[in-house]
Amino acid sequence: MAAFCSVVVLLGTGYAWSNFQSLTDNLTTTDVIGEGGGGERPADGSIDILMVGMDSRTDAKGNPLPQHVLDELQAGDETAGGLNTDTLILLHIPNDTGKAVAVSFPRDAYVKIAGGYGRHKINSAYGYAKNDAVTNLQKKGVTDPAQVEQESKKEGAKNLIDTVQDLTGVTVDHYAEINLVGFYDITKAVGGVDVCLNEATQDDFSGADFAAGPQTIEGRDALAFVRQRHGLLRGDLDRIVRQQVFMAGLAKKMLSAGTLSDPGKLRAMIDALTKSIVLDKNWDVLKFATQMKDLSGGNIEFETIPTGDPELITPEDGQAIEVIDSDVRKFFKKLNGDPDAGTVATTTAVDPATVTVEVRNASGTPGLAGRVLQALVAKKYLDGGAANADPAVTSAVRYGKGGEAGANAVAETLGGLNTAEDVDIPAGRVRVFVGSDYAGPGTQSLMGAPLLTLDGAHRQPATTTGAPITADGVRCVN
Repeated sequence: MAAFCSVVVLLGTGYAWSNFQSLTDNLTTTDVIGEGGGGERPADGSIDILMVGMDSRTDAKGNPLPQHVLDELQAGDETAGGLNTDTLILLHIPNDTGKAVAVSFPRDAYVKIAGGYGRHKINSAYGYAKNDAVTNLQKKGVTDPAQVEQESKKEGAKNLIDTVQDLTGVTVDHYAEINLVGFYDITKAVGGVDVCLNEATQDDFSGADFAAGPQTIEGRDALAFVRQRHGLLRGDLDRIVRQQVFMAGLAKKMLSAGTLSDPGKLRAMIDALTKSIVLDKNWDVLKFATQMKDLSGGNIEFETIPTGDPELITPEDGQAIEVIDSDVRKFFKKLNGDPDAGTVATTTAVDPATVTVEVRNASGTPGLAGRVLQALVAKKYLDGGAANADPAVTSAVRYGKGGEAGANAVAETLGGLNTAEDVDIPAGRVRVFVGSDYAGPGTQSLMGAPLLTLDGAHRQPATTTGAPITADGVRCVN
């Protein structure tokens, strides 16, 4: 993310315009979003950019990183982590102005993965689709390794974009992919980034070894700072805060006098960016630079999606971070200035004792419909019976005439499923179809764990309390 933050600041401030041709001519692009961006702009004209930090052992051109760089980054061999999207941020720029909000997604957030892969940690969305694409290309007789790699990476990126869009309700307009070397080179190019830690910390997994208090870090230490999660009080959630304050510090450093006005540092940054970043091919970066010309430290804020239980036990992925889809969509509606985003939803006014729910098992998992129905009855919904249905991937809630409010309440209780009216369902009734993608209440009992609770009692904020993180100062963090 450091690399893309550099692009935003570099282009937005106007310092790089004299070097613009050099930068754009050498950037790597990929065709993962249709011409004109991701789709029709929202009413407020916002731009939403998905920024992905890849744990890749190659540069943006596909060239293997030099061994001395791998050694510095403690990155291991070339194949150790090429499919991991360890950092996910949606950069939201409302009203085409110089303001920006960078929203982080925990890598272990447990969400519905697009493409029919079910619920898993969000950082697997890219890898699932990429691996399947490799298999399909090989079946078609494609033997050129470079072509297989290029085409499969496209499919991985597209599936990740779809996953984020489904979760947030936001249309992704642009895509930026950054690799490990960006942290290494850019932090060195600017002369280091100022950060501050509440306590001293040491971690063999990431290579972190830091004293308490303010300090300036670059290269290997910069990567260790943003990668550490072992030994932190809140694990991945604290790591996200680390990443946010690091990006804020980088932006502050770049916006300060003497950094962008130094020809040597400017050239070093442009060289680093061309090695580390991939953008979608239809992005008019010059237009974007014009829109961001008023960018300043106070106009860059950092947020994190709402999360629940940070130690959620899942059927296949071990421990993950609970995410309630409906909470995330409300969060982004509020970010877009939706006046209704903060109001009490209609679903909260529905008395479950007035809603009769049927559950149909389309997942192929024996007994799942009964367990889901049990979970709903525990929430005071009326038992309408459980039965099997034809196999289906996608879970959904259907309702008869007059049953929309009840269906919405049931859908939210089950983690934010889609709803639709069905003339074949009796008036007022609600019918849940549990597909193979389902991972809400009722699934956790497969491992002997308690049913997933959605009442919010155990939720905790994803970021530290206090004023928002911006690029105006340096905040001490865990």
